[in-house]
Amino acid sequence: MENRPCPVRPTGDAPTGAAVVSLDAAVTTRCRRRVHLDHDPEAVGLPRALPDPSLEQRRADAAAHRAHIGERLAAAAGPGWHVVPASASTRERIASTTAAVHADAPLIWGAVLPDVGAAGRRGGAELLVRVAGGGYLPVIVVRHRITDPGSGALTSPLVEPSPRRALPDPARKVRSQPRDLLRLAHLNRMLHAAGWAPVAELVHGDHGGVIGMDADVVVWHDLRAGHWPGARSTLAEYDTRFADRTAVATAAATGAPALAAPSRITECRHCPWWPTCEADLERVEDVSLVVRGEPAAVLRDLGVRTVGQLAALDPALEPPIPPAGVPFADMIALARARQRGLSVVRRVPRTPVLRADVEVDVDMESFGEAGAYLWGVLLHHPGGARPGDEPDGYRAFATWEPVPTVDEARSFAEFWAWFTGVREAARASGRSFAAYCYNEQAENRWLLASARRFAGLPGVPPVAEIEEFIAGPCWVDLFAVVSEWFLCAHGKGLKRIAPAAGFSWHDPEAGGENSMRWYRDAVGMDGAPPDEAQRRRLLEYNADDVAATRALREWMTSAAIDEVPLATDL
Repeated sequence: MENRPCPVRPTGDAPTGAAVVSLDAAVTTRCRRRVHLDHDPEAVGLPRALPDPSLEQRRADAAAHRAHIGERLAAAAGPGWHVVPASASTRERIASTTAAVHADAPLIWGAVLPDVGAAGRRGGAELLVRVAGGGYLPVIVVRHRITDPGSGALTSPLVEPSPRRALPDPARKVRSQPRDLLRLAHLNRMLHAAGWAPVAELVHGDHGGVIGMDADVVVWHDLRAGHWPGARSTLAEYDTRFADRTAVATAAATGAPALAAPSRITECRHCPWWPTCEADLERVEDVSLVVRGEPAAVLRDLGVRTVGQLAALDPALEPPIPPAGVPFADMIALARARQRGLSVVRRVPRTPVLRADVEVDVDMESFGEAGAYLWGVLLHHPGGARPGDEPDGYRAFATWEPVPTVDEARSFAEFWAWFTGVREAARASGRSFAAYCYNEQAENRWLLASARRFAGLPGVPPVAEIEEFIAGPCWVDLFAVVSEWFLCAHGKGLKRIAPAAGFSWHDPEAGGENSMRWYRDAVGMDGAPPDEAQRRRLLEYNADDVAATRALREWMTSAAIDEVPLATDL
């Protein structure tokens, strides 16, 4: 697990004194700069990203998942089940939880814990489980996968959420989910402060449980175990992170000097504060604009703070830092490319990309975790079509029923039937075939998920057929090609790279997050009638995505690629 208590630049020591903020467990997995901005009263007017509509959908899905789990547990628990009213105020919910604890309720659903001692913590557990000998353990309900095939996870049956019923599972191993462990540690500290935790001598005294997306078992975690680098326990890791974030938030709330400056990390892609941080980084040409994460921090420690300072280094010299993901020479080349306004530079003179007699570009559109509502394809015969061939051009296979819906099976089956027909026709005529996408993770995921979800329905292929196709040589991920053969100064997303090939989208607002908003309108998700104009907008956006993929590979295999500078020439 990644040990990143301070993922962005510290700018001073923590202030002393009592906490003046109340924090939930989420702060322990957020960057320090975000915690600062979340608690700085002067940050109210700073630029923020537009709300992500898929986030609201994920929250709604998670709430429905929790409600479903609660119903199943309540039915099995009988009179031992106590529910804290979700509609009550926080104060009332804490009081209800307290009363249930004092009454030794076996199972408490929807618990909200008190912040005893004003430690600056707030939080609640979907379930508190009373153990023999007294005291409670937290169980949280999440909507993501918490195990993988394997063995060794400590699990108990879903309807028997007790560590005393837990045994090593021969079919499951724990999937790393730091956010779950840190939330359990947060609740553990609150239970101990309230005097509600089991006595320390108990074997399971510092355990916590998680019920995941599959909702068939409770996975139990020992919070004293060394899951973190250096064999640190989860509780020790949590204590370090929470103290740090408390100091950051307190400084922000009290007007003290900020304890963290912005630095680009992976989290930035989905952070509401990214527009503010990006402007700050651009203003000083911060080195993290080309080298994100921990390598940027190491470079700063060595005095390389700006893109210009990195660009001025000699790539032939011994690197001052060990390569971490990006070779040192590539870091310098990226900095030089950025200085010259180049979005891409070549690693090698020529770029090998598989081409074929029959080519199909594929792009899938999904709505968060809910489902894949659109499969778009662009058929092209580079050498010309033959009699009987499907005509070149774009086709869309869509469902406009709000996902998830069984109608996804119909649109997916129609897509696969058409796709398979084109492949078989090429093979029967002795011609080569290749299909292309940009970043196959998304397409592969929904190809497999659709085959599994709708197995047995008309036209839905077996999972084995999908797996065989994905593993075959005719399925080409152009993102992997770009990653291997190009250096990209402004990111490797299709919207960043395709303009270098001369492609532009018809819609100036085209993008994944905006498409989520368009989709809500297109299917009438928020109560309004379905918007036909937004459906057409989504189809045009999808058509542009597959056209961009085609333009990219044709550019990479044309003489125009010679106009892109080589990294060694910068």
